[in-house]
Amino acid sequence: MRVTTVIACSALTIAGLLTTAPTASAAPVADAVTTSGPCQYTATPDDPSPRPVSLPPDPVNTPNKGIVKVVLATNQGPMLLSLDRAKAPCTVQSFLHLARSRFYDFTTCHRLTLYSTLKVLQCGDPTGTGERGPGYSYKDELPTDLPNWPTDPTGTSKVYARGTLAMANAGPNTNGSQFFLVFADSRLRPNYTVFGTVDRLGLRALDRVAAAGVQPTPEDPAPVDGTPVRTTNILIARQLGH
Repeated sequence: MRVTTVIACSALTIAGLLTTAPTASAAPVADAVTTSGPCQYTATPDDPSPRPVSLPPDPVNTPNKGIVKVVLATNQGPMLLSLDRAKAPCTVQSFLHLARSRFYDFTTCHRLTLYSTLKVLQCGDPTGTGERGPGYSYKDELPTDLPNWPTDPTGTSKVYARGTLAMANAGPNTNGSQFFLVFADSRLRPNYTVFGTVDRLGLRALDRVAAAGVQPTPEDPAPVDGTPVRTTNILIARQLGH
């Protein structure tokens, strides 16, 4: 699933930044394999996983209470994530499944965005390209309690606050494995599932990555969106406790 390119930094453009584009062909819906529980994780045979991983468990009584801690041990320092089951039970369930399956181990966060109103690091693709996912997708669990962006009189744009953990997607109900970590308050439409937060140590690591900037290219010697100069590798992603 490839991340879309951004040409201008308008409000509408920024609203579509954190997306992953599906591959060209799509399997018929009838051919899809979908779990029978409320989360309905659906296999994406047109976009298979680069690593062996099954569909997540999908119990009828999806856990929807409590905070689950997950540590990301990275080469830039530890990041402790607090996953909120109440906000996004299906997303938390999927993320934990991928962590238990070691899907995130030894992966590279592929995209740093440094626009004035969008500052995030995006991770979760084992190929490090932004083109791939876990071989399945699932429904959105969109936030309804985000504050309005202060300078947007329409109320369309919301504040994804510093420390927010959210899912990237390729449109409605296309969540997979890619997620983003917000290191400064960012302006987005509420189209991205929020499922937790990152702790202070994690934010310090993100600040270091952000301070180093984005790798320049011949076409853009001073980019604000692209591969981070300071490579960030997730070495291990593990749930703490049970």
